[in-house]
Amino acid sequence: MTSLAAGVSGTPALVDRFGRVARSLRVSVTDRCNLRCVYCMPEEGITWFDKSAILTFEEIVRVVRLLTRHGVREVRLTGGEPLLRRDLPRLITMLAAKPALRDFAITTNGVLLAAEAPALRAAGLHRVTVSLDTLRPERFAALTRRTTHAQVLEGIAAVPRAGFTNTKLDTVVIRGVNDDELADLIEFGQRVPAEVRFIEYMDVGGATRWSPDQVISRTQMLDVLERRYGRIEPVVETSTAPADRFRLPDGTVFGIIASTTAPFCTDCDRSRLTADGLWYLCLYAMRGIDLRGPLRGGASNAQLKALVTGGWSARTDRGAEERLAMAGRSPLVQVGGLKRDPHLEMHTRGG
Repeated sequence: MTSLAAGVSGTPALVDRFGRVARSLRVSVTDRCNLRCVYCMPEEGITWFDKSAILTFEEIVRVVRLLTRHGVREVRLTGGEPLLRRDLPRLITMLAAKPALRDFAITTNGVLLAAEAPALRAAGLHRVTVSLDTLRPERFAALTRRTTHAQVLEGIAAVPRAGFTNTKLDTVVIRGVNDDELADLIEFGQRVPAEVRFIEYMDVGGATRWSPDQVISRTQMLDVLERRYGRIEPVVETSTAPADRFRLPDGTVFGIIASTTAPFCTDCDRSRLTADGLWYLCLYAMRGIDLRGPLRGGASNAQLKALVTGGWSARTDRGAEERLAMAGRSPLVQVGGLKRDPHLEMHTRGG
């Protein structure tokens, strides 16, 4: 399929078999994490990547440069927890020098953010998203198996002080766990200020305890919030972002990512690069394309270009839609499968 979309200097954009153009790249800079969120990873028995396997900053920049030449305009740094990667501001400086990047952000759990926010801003980062599933310390401890809730709140407070705007707070909503905090989180976001995005509980990666009855759907979230605030209006906009956005009567905007009950595969324009160089074209994909091998094997720019253009042009992934159509839906991967292949964990492919 051809497309009028283009990358840098007229270079053809990457277009898959359904006409979806590659625009967004999530780059995992480390598989390490300082939390053990129950919907993401096991507490113990984790298989970590060997440090020698982790892509260098120069290797990451080479991949990003290649993809931005072919139309990628949004890059988000993830982990694990990206702030655990040593000297991260240096990588941000290297990537921020790419004028093709329209949106350059990081997703962090916030534990280390208070100390790092000024350096991230000075290095050229555009935006920050912080994962915040609860405002209650005891729930945070149960969800993350750690007691660093206060540090997360300190990190969030540091974001506007560092000069960042358009901040987002991401909340995974789980029935019977934190679904009674929707309004509290929105009102916390008003004070930060930050836009809250509620995420339906997904059956991927380390979510081995997932079950359909734990999912709070977009419709159910809106019902709860309308009972609290009155009529909620959808924000009408043209976007391939994963969140549908809504406006409260007072003008407050929030988002809902309904990838479990209302997948957005038709418009999905994102891919993921793991810390050790596998390129995944779908969050539900069981296999990725190895870029580290060619990078370290002396591949030319033309050879790397052929690898990524061939991979994306053959893309037919519609993982969330396929999962939705399943009868008797259960977690994507059981614990044994995660131990055999850590790339199936959410903390290795950046969520």
